[in-house]
Amino acid sequence: MSSPNITRMKELVTLLNQASKAYYAEDIEIMSNFTYDALYDELEQLEAATGITLANSPTRHVGYEAVEELPKERHASPMLSLSKTKEREELVTWLNGREGLLSWKLDGLTIVLTYEGGELVKAVTRGNGEIGEVVTNNAKTFVNLPHSIPYRGDLTLRGEAVITYPDFEKLNAQIADAEAKYKNPRNLCSGSVRQLNNQVTAERSVHFVAFSLVSAVENEVEYDFGNSRDRQFTFLKEQGFEVVEYQKVTPETILAEIAYYEEKIKTYEIPSDGLVLCYEDIAYGRSLGRTAKFPRDAIAFKWADELRETTLKEIEWSPSRTGLINPVAIFEPVELEGTTVSRASVHNISIMRALELGIGDKITVYKANMIIPQIAENLTKSGLVPIPETCPVCGGKTMIKADNEVEVLCCTNPDCEAKRIKAFTLFVSRDALNIDGMSEATLEKFIAKGFIHSFRDIFHLSDHKAEIVEMEGFGEKSYQNLMDSIGKARHTTLQRLIYALGIPGFGVANAKMVCRHYDHDPERLMNADAEELALIEGIGEVLAGDFTAYFAREENRELFLELQKELTLEKPQTSQAEQKLSGQTFVITGSVNHFANRGEVKELIESLGGKVTGSVTSKTDYLINNDTTSTSGKNKKAKELGIAIISEEEFLEMIQ
Repeated sequence: MSSPNITRMKELVTLLNQASKAYYAEDIEIMSNFTYDALYDELEQLEAATGITLANSPTRHVGYEAVEELPKERHASPMLSLSKTKEREELVTWLNGREGLLSWKLDGLTIVLTYEGGELVKAVTRGNGEIGEVVTNNAKTFVNLPHSIPYRGDLTLRGEAVITYPDFEKLNAQIADAEAKYKNPRNLCSGSVRQLNNQVTAERSVHFVAFSLVSAVENEVEYDFGNSRDRQFTFLKEQGFEVVEYQKVTPETILAEIAYYEEKIKTYEIPSDGLVLCYEDIAYGRSLGRTAKFPRDAIAFKWADELRETTLKEIEWSPSRTGLINPVAIFEPVELEGTTVSRASVHNISIMRALELGIGDKITVYKANMIIPQIAENLTKSGLVPIPETCPVCGGKTMIKADNEVEVLCCTNPDCEAKRIKAFTLFVSRDALNIDGMSEATLEKFIAKGFIHSFRDIFHLSDHKAEIVEMEGFGEKSYQNLMDSIGKARHTTLQRLIYALGIPGFGVANAKMVCRHYDHDPERLMNADAEELALIEGIGEVLAGDFTAYFAREENRELFLELQKELTLEKPQTSQAEQKLSGQTFVITGSVNHFANRGEVKELIESLGGKVTGSVTSKTDYLINNDTTSTSGKNKKAKELGIAIISEEEFLEMIQ
């Protein structure tokens, strides 16, 4: 019979591996970072006390298993994780009187890059530390990654693929449906890099930040860095890489430098979950060797979370258009990391049960990575908050179901008003039918009054003119503006319509791909074969199944046909004009004068057969920049490579 310690260790191994798989391989969070760290520490202590390490213990392996959709490759040397601490004084002791480099611990997706003869030849994700996924084509779209470098030997380096907070917020702002928005930059970055369609990667503004030089060899001779990590970083900067911000430290200065980073993270645009300390002396660090999981030449410092105790007031159940009903904790307001917070997502039923939440319970809250409010611990655990048996919006029956080993609450009513409102909000959003003046609040009013029952009804709101002009917030002018916007929306494209329908997994990029594959033919698309769909790059079997399942339902087919009667679907031109920029690659930088934004310029170039990338390389044909004499990095790079720098006016002349 197992001892209590071993029984508990088995429980912890199962829990932590489930959380790790969800987080790294599926981009789902089933427990908070705070909870994971606490359970991990508990497992380490039990292993030390018993002298036993169970098979598959997360203390002896790292990361996720590479998924089947991408090629796999074994790393030349294992990519170990770092031992960690939250105690600042431990870093002083760790230095052992020596000089070190202190840098950000970035929160994205770790990538290993290989250059041969000055050209990028391979990019591989960290994977499980032994085997990673080959993402070379995706990496070539990273906005700041050099494709060619001055060094002509064989260079291997490691770094983090990241999406900045401003870019993350910009991407989320383009998504009308709140439930479809991305949860955090790390998940968005991971999903952007680890997939087959590099066009999607290119649209996500992924950056690469180098944090380690693995090797540099030319003619079988290793490059001499004078035994200095600082000189390695300088070398990488000289090759054109963006290098992680770092500071040289000694035992006497490290605490002040930690304070510097602690202040800067409040406004730092790149996601970071701590700091990394390594020895400046390369040989000394290597001489220390490694443990089964950790190298001894570096250590991670994680911010001690600022915890506040508060009282749980209620659980708010928030339905979405997908049918999920998500629990949100409402608590007495507290100050955290400089702001007042009073609510935090509990994510799902599994986490609800693990926390044993009850109204009036004393809980501690914190901000994950100093940003996202989370519940750390329930101090009183009075009992589980009752899970509603009916939907708070429609009153329909709810059901708990397992989704990727996580229990979630769903509304079973297919006509739930929450689903309808969210679905209508997506339908009229900018990337869908783009109907100005049709906000979610307006939709709620129209649905409540019975004006809208289906998507088709939106195009017949003129039948209710007399009532609409009398509604609060409306009048003749507002009504007419709305009618004009609806009239304009009648002229659209098939890819916008497919996105507007809200088919699971078919966002803007995937809608564009399937429409292009079927030559923008609605009938062929509606009758698409799952096997053929699955062969389209970036779609796969799961999405193909969701797409064909949608059109297998008779009511959806009828809706699709009805909408085609209301709309004029404009097929993208395939005339000679489209080929005008065929084979030409552009980079766009700076402000624009004749377009609303750079995105419009990109759309125009792509409609004419051209390609737009984020960085200037030897394959770039034109850099569009209204400030042609600028000394910016892109202008400088274009001049070095002999690439034409043209103004917006020159570009317009080119295509006329």
